[in-house]
Amino acid sequence: MKNPLVFLKNFIKREPVLFAALLLALIAVCVVRPAPIICLQAIDFRTLAILFSLMIVIKAFQSQNFLNFIASRLLRLCKTRRSLYFLLTFLVFFSSMFVTNDVALLTFVPISLLIFKQIKFSSLHLIVLETLAANLGSCITPMGNPQNLFLFSYYGFSALDFFAQTAKIAVPSMFILTAIILFLTRNKVAKPGGFEEPQLLPGNAMQTQMAFVKVDFRTFFYFADFVICLLAVFHVVNYLFMLIFTIAVMLVCNYTLFKKVDYSLLLTFVGFFIFTKTLSTVQAFSDFIQSLLSSPIKTYITGIASSQVISNVPAALLLSGFTQNGAMLLLGVNVGGLGTLIASMASVISFKLYTSSDLVPTGTNPSRENYFAVFSAYNLVLLLILGIIVYIL
Repeated sequence: MKNPLVFLKNFIKREPVLFAALLLALIAVCVVRPAPIICLQAIDFRTLAILFSLMIVIKAFQSQNFLNFIASRLLRLCKTRRSLYFLLTFLVFFSSMFVTNDVALLTFVPISLLIFKQIKFSSLHLIVLETLAANLGSCITPMGNPQNLFLFSYYGFSALDFFAQTAKIAVPSMFILTAIILFLTRNKVAKPGGFEEPQLLPGNAMQTQMAFVKVDFRTFFYFADFVICLLAVFHVVNYLFMLIFTIAVMLVCNYTLFKKVDYSLLLTFVGFFIFTKTLSTVQAFSDFIQSLLSSPIKTYITGIASSQVISNVPAALLLSGFTQNGAMLLLGVNVGGLGTLIASMASVISFKLYTSSDLVPTGTNPSRENYFAVFSAYNLVLLLILGIIVYIL
């Protein structure tokens, strides 16, 4: 049997957010000693059921190679470096609205690294740009990221109210991403004088991108399940029916997908649900948190600031129990996904994929320090600009 301390150390290293959530919940329960019924009532089973169902149906689509197939087809249209930047960035932006920011990055960052290895361009700025696109695009829909799904359910937003808020992030984000791409792919002044020609992609690089989609009887059931999940998100279908339907579909079509669900994220939610509900019964702590959220601007700033330290999903779970200003909290934790590397855990995915990749072109520097410097520069500037614009809107 392994040494318990070694096991604990490896667990903390592998799942730091889950460990923190469970530890905080355990400490809160031991100190406050709430009635068991309070802990049970704290758990939002609807959010957990929808999150589980969305995660497994997205894994189902991944198993049939849908995103890779779409990407390979579209990449054949690219002739210049600018068109390649636009396509890859906005593929991530729009796909993250439906398959979550982490899945979008896990799909498209490896594709981008492979392409840029072939054309011998540095992929650093593009990978950072894709990370921005994933975090911003996922802000727009309830199923784009876990905190949106939770807040949409917790505050009972209507679809119209929700999209009216997230449009404040979506519209400026698209303009900002476009401006960054145009700047990065601009024609530079050539040394002898004059301008360089637009950077055409070498040879037939994009034509070599191949992917095959697996279409069979399961595809119909996966699409049906995805539609039912969306209907459950928007309160059209009961979440229990959705959960039963999802489990039945996956048992029939591909039961191995149950092993691929991120159960640590579900347990993280449970930990923070119990922690937040337990502490809300402590008057002094409740008063302190409520004082930080006593006005719309304070809620917005606290959502952004707390996301920088504990990540935006835990920030949303923690702060939601102490304010009824759901709109400003929604905006705060989503804009707060910019900034530090841990502000959105999806950002860590890109960081790991880039710094550990052997697909970085020869002559470029894939070091952690180089990535962190570029990532921080983009994120901090964009956090400042977008943070002000979103609040004004």
